[in-house]
Amino acid sequence: MLKLALLFLVIALIAALFGFGGVAGVATDIAQILFVVFLVIFLGSLVLSFVRR
Repeated sequence: MLKLALLFLVIALIAALFGFGGVAGVATDIAQILFVVFLVIFLGSLVLSFVRR
C-alpha cells in the first residue's frame, strides 16, 4: 500500500510540474486538477497504510 501511495505522489509531482510550470500551455487546468486529485489519493493511501498497521 505504501508503494501505491508513493506512486500517487510521483504522479502528483509530475502533474504539478506541467501545470504550475507553464510547460503544458492549454493543458494547464487539467494538470492542476490532476495534481489535486492524485495528491488527495496519495494522502488517503498513506493514511490507510498507517491505519492497517
